[in-house]
Amino acid sequence: MIKKWWQDKVAYQIYPKSFKDTNNDGIGDVKGIIEKLDYLKDLGVDIIWLSPIYCSPLADQGYDISDYYLIDPRFGTMEEMDELIAEAKKREMYLIMDLVVNHCSDEHEWFQKALKDPDGEYGNYFYIREGKDGKAPNNLRSYFGGSVWERIGDTNKYYFHAFHKKQPDLNWENEVLREKIYEMIRWWLEKGIAGFRIDAIMNIKKVLPFHDYEPDRDDGLASCEKMVDEAEGILDFLNEMKEAAFDKYDAFTVGEVFREKKEDLEAFIGEKGCFSSMFDFNETVFGISDKGWYDYQHITPDDYRDCCFASQLRSEGVGFLSNIIENHDEPRGVSHYIPKGECSDQSKKMLATVYFMLKGLPFIYQGQEIGMENVPFTSIEDIDDISTLDQYQVALSQGFSKEEAFSMVCRYSRDNARVPFQWDGGTNAGFSQGIPWLKVNPDYRNLNLELQIEDEDSVFHYYKKLIALRKSREHKETLVFGDFEPAYTDLKRVMAYYRSSKAEKILIIGNFKPEPQEFLLEQEEYEVLLNNKKELSSDGRKLLLDGYQALILRFQ
Repeated sequence: MIKKWWQDKVAYQIYPKSFKDTNNDGIGDVKGIIEKLDYLKDLGVDIIWLSPIYCSPLADQGYDISDYYLIDPRFGTMEEMDELIAEAKKREMYLIMDLVVNHCSDEHEWFQKALKDPDGEYGNYFYIREGKDGKAPNNLRSYFGGSVWERIGDTNKYYFHAFHKKQPDLNWENEVLREKIYEMIRWWLEKGIAGFRIDAIMNIKKVLPFHDYEPDRDDGLASCEKMVDEAEGILDFLNEMKEAAFDKYDAFTVGEVFREKKEDLEAFIGEKGCFSSMFDFNETVFGISDKGWYDYQHITPDDYRDCCFASQLRSEGVGFLSNIIENHDEPRGVSHYIPKGECSDQSKKMLATVYFMLKGLPFIYQGQEIGMENVPFTSIEDIDDISTLDQYQVALSQGFSKEEAFSMVCRYSRDNARVPFQWDGGTNAGFSQGIPWLKVNPDYRNLNLELQIEDEDSVFHYYKKLIALRKSREHKETLVFGDFEPAYTDLKRVMAYYRSSKAEKILIIGNFKPEPQEFLLEQEEYEVLLNNKKELSSDGRKLLLDGYQALILRFQ
């Protein structure tokens, strides 16, 4: 594998709206990010991914962009953005932006011109089609519910939107449109950002002409993912984008890639792949159902381990994955992967250990480093997320009571990760002196960064140790570039694997249950590099790991 500048780094996702508010309007801003750069540097972060801060009506929290060249005034100014880029560089940190080019906002100039002349130049920037027998052109369902087609006024023309109706899909078949996108990408890279996280990219290739699919719910519609599965030729677009925009700048790119064909992994992240990396969503999508969230299967510790290991083995010798336990589109990782009732500082550190040392680039989502948990929402009125509101209606339509439907969607709601960062125990968790756009998790008085900085045994300090170990001169070659090999897979609720190089073999082992478990090591001589407990019960090759104890051991 050819080594790249970004592979030994640690990445951190900021959701700007909820990170730090400096003007007390209840919305996080660019100045707040600048203010906290030293905190991120101290944590050990190198790469910062910013969720969208472009101009947007915020129908889907900034993933509906009305101007790719402007910062939304709610977040700040372009001058402040320039300052953020410069201040990050001073600290040898790299900034990557969210690249949202499957769709734009219906308030974007392009779409406004398309509405005025659907058959003209800008109409061809989008998928505008005639209705069929008084109905939409086909029966695909959007990710947020309802048809992917929205009628244009009182005409028989419809436009396609895989997501919200205010997010019309861009027509990637149009060469002129593609060049406009590449021009915008180059503009941002010239400005000094280091690359992009690439949103919803598997949706850019459509199956044309559009046709109907077998319905998968009572509404007579079919998931638009069925078209993603059928589509061919997406790599032509992605390789063109790489050559036209990314390559010249040695940009770091990480794709939000779902449902790719297994044989295409090398084409995505291999030595000549279209992206530097892509997120491992194998664990994220476990147990999902076309029927809706109400039908999701809860993931068990063994399911989680098996999903991680399958991804690791598949990517071994191919390229670098980006590893996560949560992001802005998911519930909190500690609430999702640790069984109900077993969440504690000990189990949070264990989960952090076993995911962080996997081969690939570790991403931390804001608040993850202090172990932020899901929110105890009390009413559907507390929810802002359009996806959660849609799934609540889906559950109601299946005969569940309001209480049952609410409980089901709260478990998976994206708002769990979107509430404000918990800086301290003061007003609104130190996020803002104004009224936050989304209510703060009520646990913030006991779970916040200020308390954890003062406690050397906190989740925060444990993350610092994990980061320092991965970057250490002695073990970086093994923990970043070393081989991956599963271990102890015959044991239940255990996640263990080796990372190996010519110099050493390192065992990462976690007891994924509240009760102690015994292990027999392959050799007696070892060095403890990290332990999430103060003690270790051992007798030669025998180890007795306490409930949710995690160890990183080095063998010669």
